[in-house]
Amino acid sequence: MIQAITSDDIHVFIKKYVAGFSQAAGKKNIWRTPLSVTAKADNRFDILPEIAAPDHVLPKDLLGSAKSVIVFFVPFTKELAKKNHKGKIPCRNWGLAYESTNMLINNLCQEINIFLKNAGYRSVLIPSTHNFDVKTLMARWSHKHLGFIAGLGRFGVNAQFITPSGCAGRLGSLVTEAELGDSPLVSEKELCLYKNGHKCLVCVKRCPVGAVSVETGINRQKCWAQLNSNISNTEELSGLEQTTQVCGKCQVSLPCSLKIPKA
Repeated sequence: MIQAITSDDIHVFIKKYVAGFSQAAGKKNIWRTPLSVTAKADNRFDILPEIAAPDHVLPKDLLGSAKSVIVFFVPFTKELAKKNHKGKIPCRNWGLAYESTNMLINNLCQEINIFLKNAGYRSVLIPSTHNFDVKTLMARWSHKHLGFIAGLGRFGVNAQFITPSGCAGRLGSLVTEAELGDSPLVSEKELCLYKNGHKCLVCVKRCPVGAVSVETGINRQKCWAQLNSNISNTEELSGLEQTTQVCGKCQVSLPCSLKIPKA
């Protein structure tokens, strides 16, 4: 028997899961209250191949009966962001946070899937990371662009995703045949200070390898080379998983790191 599910049910489920994850998994709590939105899986998403990647798949490519897209953001604590401020190499805690958050997001998506399945709805999950083309470095399923269309946030100059809880955090998403409707959190065209006509560009200065610029946004190849160098060549990250390719310098110590920036 199919049970009615609302967007509020999804929001509550996500908040409760993240709140209890650290204790259940024996992990240090490095996350603030998550944000989530739902959106109808309609023709708004047809623009994904134009704004994300030419081979970006659409919600109904993943699930023919798709009715809704769910996107959520798990923001990091201020303490973690501050620890990653100094130097050109990410602090070890930032790498550990990457691994823990991957586990959180993947587990959360599985639990949402079970929750929806028990209510009579199918859904499709996408891994939290490493779902991109290694040559173009462009994702065929971009959590950020899905969040942009669904009204979870907006892009900064650094291509990071600014939400009402800032950009220092991680995103996850899934597609379901449950009809959840639209529940956007952001309606403004831009949230980035610079894009709104104010002086800022702190993110450009924060990048240790000059991969961020106003003209081109982020140089993916230069950024990717630095991420690989960090995990392969630095003692700070030794012993972490080889896929823990992290930096995060352009996410921390910014006006938009933890909230929507104000001029």
